[in-house]
Amino acid sequence: MYGVDHGGWMFGGGMMFWWLLPIALVIALIVYFVNPSAGRSAAEKSALDILKERYARGEVGKDEFDTKKRDLSG
Repeated sequence: MYGVDHGGWMFGGGMMFWWLLPIALVIALIVYFVNPSAGRSAAEKSALDILKERYARGEVGKDEFDTKKRDLSG
C-alpha cells in the first residue's frame, strides 16, 4: 500500500499529453485552412510562381516574362 504512486506518468504528464494532442491538432488544422500555401514545398509551386520568382531575381527580362506568362496562362 505504501510506496504505490498513482500520480505517476499516466495521471501526471501522460494525461496532459492526451489533452494537448487534440488542441494541437485543431490549431494545425486552423493554420492549414487559413494559409494552405504555408506548407507547400518548392515542388508544389506552379510554373507561374516560379516564373514570377525568376523575374523578381532578374533571371528573365520583361519581354521574356510577358511571353512566358502568356504561354502559361493560355
